[in-house]
Amino acid sequence: MDIMIRKETEKDYKLTEAVVEKAFQNEEHSDHREQFLVARLRKSDVFVPELSLVAERNKAIVGHLMLTKLLIKNDGQNYEALALAPVSVLPEYQNQGIGSQLIIHGLKKSKEMGFKSIVVLGHEAYYPRFGFKPASTWGIKAPFDVPDESFMALELEDGILGDVSGTVVYCKEFFE
Repeated sequence: MDIMIRKETEKDYKLTEAVVEKAFQNEEHSDHREQFLVARLRKSDVFVPELSLVAERNKAIVGHLMLTKLLIKNDGQNYEALALAPVSVLPEYQNQGIGSQLIIHGLKKSKEMGFKSIVVLGHEAYYPRFGFKPASTWGIKAPFDVPDESFMALELEDGILGDVSGTVVYCKEFFE
């Protein structure tokens, strides 16, 4: 399947939000409001425009991925990382590798931009294929109660999380 991954532009916003909404409409572990989260994150100070990506097939947007800044806090120390959320693919294009292409491209771009690590709350059988491990491996905790195996982190630079521990602080837009 011929897929092009590119940076999202402002003219894509409404189309992207529709893709996000459709992607999560049948998800059991969803509040079905991810499209509103995407819109809020774009207006926040954690938004990284270069890390809001779309997947196109025949010039139509079929997928979207967003990485935004977050902090890991421990005893007054702050460590900047990225949050991978959400990853969205239209239902009729799911299970065809588009989400994987978006993630691989997003991880590569994040590393090129100098980011050192990424945190994700997601399917424990899916994200490890990209190198994600339980965040607890490094003493990193979620700010809310989640299964340990679903809250994961990835080092974009080997050993970078060795001296990092603490609680992830998501921006307020994640909770509105």
